[in-house]
Amino acid sequence: MFDQLDAVIHRFEELEARLSAPGLYDDPAAAAALLKERGDLELIVVAARAYHAAEQQKAEAEEMLGDPDLKELAQDELRQAKDDLERLEGELKILLLPRDPNDDKNIIVEIRGGAGGEESALFAHSLYRMYTMYAEKRGWTVELLSMSETELGGCKEVVFQISGDQVYSRMKFESGVHRVQRVPETESQGRVHTSTVTVAVLPEAEEVDFAINPADLKIDTFRSSGAGGQHINKTESAIRITHLPTGMVVECQDERSQHKNKDKAMRVLRTRLYEAELEKQNAAIAADRKNQVGTGDRAERIRTYNFPENRVSDHRIKLTLYKLGQFMDGDLDDVIDALVTADTAAKLQAQS
Repeated sequence: MFDQLDAVIHRFEELEARLSAPGLYDDPAAAAALLKERGDLELIVVAARAYHAAEQQKAEAEEMLGDPDLKELAQDELRQAKDDLERLEGELKILLLPRDPNDDKNIIVEIRGGAGGEESALFAHSLYRMYTMYAEKRGWTVELLSMSETELGGCKEVVFQISGDQVYSRMKFESGVHRVQRVPETESQGRVHTSTVTVAVLPEAEEVDFAINPADLKIDTFRSSGAGGQHINKTESAIRITHLPTGMVVECQDERSQHKNKDKAMRVLRTRLYEAELEKQNAAIAADRKNQVGTGDRAERIRTYNFPENRVSDHRIKLTLYKLGQFMDGDLDDVIDALVTADTAAKLQAQS
């Protein structure tokens, strides 16, 4: 760890020297890249310098122990230095864990109704509302990319983008099957029904992440339509893009502009292809390491929302909270914080 720390401090000092060089800001892109790297290292360097200061304090206190007049003071300082070293070592181990390269990315979220028919579609819409409210609480922005609505106000599928600071790092644990247990409004005998909804959280791929050959695309236009087949407009503004090598199909009809729909559809297609590539790369790693918070597989049941009991249970970390109403209003931090902590603990255990 200490060799790693020295290398980080050396790189940080090198970056500070380059950032103070004349003419650097003539190239804004290069300056921005250096500033970002410096920002990524700053917390580690602050903790490393504090660790070295605590080491120095410990050494000085041990020297003072031989002086009878200073022995009591030396013992207090030595105790404090040891406490600081233990705390800072724990912080540094976490700070030096390999970062997920996608943690800084914006995301595209896909929510689809599963088992349960209309009740599943209604819950899919509830989850969309929940994530939108959570994003607002954190100062993130949400952009709807496409929605396939049902006549009763649910949605068979909704795709949307969330942009902001560290979005993927917090939202990546939401991928999987979400199970809801409640009495549907249409249920006359008051029986609890169980339905499922799948959520996929994908790190948004930029053009530099994943290039698509235009020759591999088949692009069709058609008329936008809403629930029940009603025409929203009479122009062929909706877009369907088929990626021929994989057979992947993306549709977007949310906008009245064909150009905007095409742009949104391309964003979703690029992100889905990027995610498929990431899954291939991570397959070997996932096979070797059991993650405490689950694999993120969409087939994995991750959470149950039980309305009669006002209960939300995350099965990966065996956490149950009795505040389902607040949770559905976007108060997700208690669960997401616990998932982040469990993931960090699993990574530390894997390194030990």
